[in-house]
Amino acid sequence: MTASDRAIELLRLAARAADAKQADDLVALDVSEPLPLTDVFLLASGRNERNVLSIAEGIEDALLEIGVKPLRREGRSEGRWVLLDFGDIVVHVFHEEDRMYYALERLWRDCPVIPLELPAAREA
Repeated sequence: MTASDRAIELLRLAARAADAKQADDLVALDVSEPLPLTDVFLLASGRNERNVLSIAEGIEDALLEIGVKPLRREGRSEGRWVLLDFGDIVVHVFHEEDRMYYALERLWRDCPVIPLELPAAREA
């Protein structure tokens, strides 16, 4: 089983929104095989709590513009790890330190990485 076309469409929109808010280290994983409830995880990092919240808000706003509402949100009060569940995709926006600690990429390392097709890298 592989991620649905709809999940890939939502993923790319969410990734562009995260990139526009200066998210770092964007990684998409096709988790459709081991997880029956979702197709894709999008992982992103923010440099601080404010950046994490901004990234999460940008993603949510972008998906709301096309009529996709989150089924669940968690972690917005702390700004360390925000989870946005849109059904087909689940977005994890981490503070850099928490991302290293929880290491979801390692946990889901057997899942295929999905290319994000983002615009050229931002200028440093």
